[in-house]
Amino acid sequence: MSDIEALMKGDLTLDLGSFRLDSGPFEIPLQGVTVLFGRSGSGKSTLLRAISGLDKRTEGRLTVNGEVWQDETNVLPTQKRHIGFVFQDAALFPHMTVRQNLMYGVKRLPKDITPEDFDDIVQRVGIADKLDRAVTFLSGGERQRVAIARALLMRPKLLCMDEPLSALDWRAKAEMLTLIEELVAAYRLPVLYITHAPAEVERLADRVLFMQAGQVETIETLQQALSRPDSPLFDEQGAVSVLQASPLPLQDGLQPARLGEQETIWLSGPIPASKKTIRVRVLARDVSLALSDPKDLSIINHFSAEVTELIPQGQHRLLVRLRLSDGQNLFSEVTQHSAQRLEIRPGLAVFALIKSVAVTE
Repeated sequence: MSDIEALMKGDLTLDLGSFRLDSGPFEIPLQGVTVLFGRSGSGKSTLLRAISGLDKRTEGRLTVNGEVWQDETNVLPTQKRHIGFVFQDAALFPHMTVRQNLMYGVKRLPKDITPEDFDDIVQRVGIADKLDRAVTFLSGGERQRVAIARALLMRPKLLCMDEPLSALDWRAKAEMLTLIEELVAAYRLPVLYITHAPAEVERLADRVLFMQAGQVETIETLQQALSRPDSPLFDEQGAVSVLQASPLPLQDGLQPARLGEQETIWLSGPIPASKKTIRVRVLARDVSLALSDPKDLSIINHFSAEVTELIPQGQHRLLVRLRLSDGQNLFSEVTQHSAQRLEIRPGLAVFALIKSVAVTE
C-alpha cells in the first residue's frame, strides 16, 4: 500500500445501547499521524474499534485504498486488516517475559507476512536490555515500549494508539513522545492516535479528526485546527501557535532554529542532531507586540510581523493574528487598552516579542 495514495473512506455506525456512533462520511489520508480528538465520551475509542473491526456490531462502509474492509455484504476480519494496536494499559501477558510477549504475536502471523527485524525493533524502541525481564517488573513507560515493539513486529499497515500516554508521568510522557516521533519517521507508518491532551496533538499530529456526540465533526490539518480562534485544542492556557523551524548548531548554550530564510528563533535546550525540522509551541499570552524593534531587552526572540486580524476575547482582551515573514501564523493576546494605545489594526507592521521560556519543542 503506497503511502502516497493510501486513503481511508468510511461511514460507520455502532449502536452500544447507551451510546451510538454515527460517524457520517469521512476521509482520512493515511500518511503521518491523524489524532482523534474530542471530549471524554465523544466516541473516539468507539470509532477506532469500528475502524479496526474489533466490534462485530459495526455497520456501514469502510475502504482503505479501494480495498473493502466493511460493507453491506462483507466484513474483513480484524487480523486481515493488518493493524497494530497500542492501548492505554499496554495489554501485556503478566506471566511472560518481554521476549515472550513480543514473540507471542510473531508466532501467530500469517505465513505470507514476514515480521519486522526483531533486533532492529528492540534497539529502536529501547528495550534490547530488558528482553528476559518479567513484564511485572517494568515501569509504565517500559511496558508501553514493549507494547509498541510488539505492534511494530507484526509489520502492520496501520498503527492504532488509544491514549497510550495517559497513565504515564510527565517524564515518561516526554520520552515516549520523542520515541513515537522517531518511529513514525523511521517506518513511515500511518497512525491513528487518540488523546485528550492538546500538547500531544500539537507535538504529533499532521491532522486532527474532531469528534462530538458520536459524529466526526471535521478533519483538519494541524495548522488549520490551530488557526481557529475557537479551536477545541485551546485549553485553560488559551490560544497556541505551533511554528515549524529547522535547528541550527548550538550557540552559547542556546539552541537556534531557522524560521523561513531570514529569522532565527532561540530555544532554551538542545535538539537531537537527527532532527531536521521541529515544532515550536508558543502561547499567545507569551507574545507581546511593539511598533519598533526594542534593542535593550532581555527577550531575545523578536520577529517582524503583519497584523492580519483582531479577534475579541472578552474580559477586555483581544487575540491578534499575525503573519510572520515566512508566512507562518502567530497569535498574540493583548488587552484592548494596549491595542488602542498602539493603534493595532489589520495591515499594521509590528514586532512580535516571544519570551524564550515560552518556546518549547
